[in-house]
Amino acid sequence: MNPTMIPLSPHKSVRFRFNMANGHLRICVLLLLVIGLTSCGPDRMDDYSDLSIKLTNQNGETVQFPEDFRGKPVMVGFIYTHCPDICSFITANLYKTWQELDETGDAHFLLITFDPERDTPDILASYADSFNMNRAPFQFLTGSPENIERLMERFSVRKQVSYTTETEEGNEIYFLNHTDKVLLIDQESRLVMDYGGSMTPVHIFKTDLEPLL
Repeated sequence: MNPTMIPLSPHKSVRFRFNMANGHLRICVLLLLVIGLTSCGPDRMDDYSDLSIKLTNQNGETVQFPEDFRGKPVMVGFIYTHCPDICSFITANLYKTWQELDETGDAHFLLITFDPERDTPDILASYADSFNMNRAPFQFLTGSPENIERLMERFSVRKQVSYTTETEEGNEIYFLNHTDKVLLIDQESRLVMDYGGSMTPVHIFKTDLEPLL
């Protein structure tokens, strides 16, 4: 017995061809989008060139971020000097990265406090001395609470008071929970990489930084 043939009506045939054409069109659009995205050159996660934020380094000198650091890649860590744990690892990791470089003068290394009320230039200088980093190419930066808050907001660095007490003299002592972060920024103030600051092996920092030198 021959199988029964059910012919498509002209309307169904037209509808079928239209759906097929629609499908092909969607595929072509997706392919063009993929090609376009993969041909845009090196990826950058953010561009900080629109910022102009006044900061002060450990020597009491005024700097503008990011314009005073353009022309060289920048590694930025975020710390506060009363930190009992991870900030010292972040600081040491930037120092070790600098030590590993062949061209040690071709990059900036910045440590920016998110506790400007306590971290004055003198306090930052003492902190830098304890790591043998109170010298170029390292700068330890603070600023007005408003400028620091604006900068931390842009960098997605968060902090929260975790513990507060008072000394016998009535002075407040507090500790902070905070984001653990190091950023790699290129010569044009564009964000290249965002790392876990205390956890990332130094050789990864070095490997990502060296092509920018």
